[in-house]
Amino acid sequence: MAPVAGWLAGESEQPPRPVLGAAVKTSARWLAQQVPGRSVELRVPPFVAVQCVPGPRHTRGTPPNVIETDAATWLRLATGALSWAESVAAGRVVASGNRADLSAHLPLPPLRHA
Repeated sequence: MAPVAGWLAGESEQPPRPVLGAAVKTSARWLAQQVPGRSVELRVPPFVAVQCVPGPRHTRGTPPNVIETDAATWLRLATGALSWAESVAAGRVVASGNRADLSAHLPLPPLRHA
């Protein structure tokens, strides 16, 4: 996470795409393992989309609860550098549906203040 952490803090250039992609995929998949379910779809294009949060299962078409953000915002949320409320208010996170709120699960404990 070190090359990514420097970039998130504005101290270095964006890491190579494979490094950034690995950080995004690993953290999003960790969330999906810790908060299993299929009622919310978290999308961080172009790197990953995972389903998480217990509740009604969705099987076809666009899920009713979708969260979408960019890689930098996701990693800042995952590490606690950015709050859920300020991200949504600033339009950095698009969340639709009544279950599309990850504030109770962020920051991710292994990445807190990474």
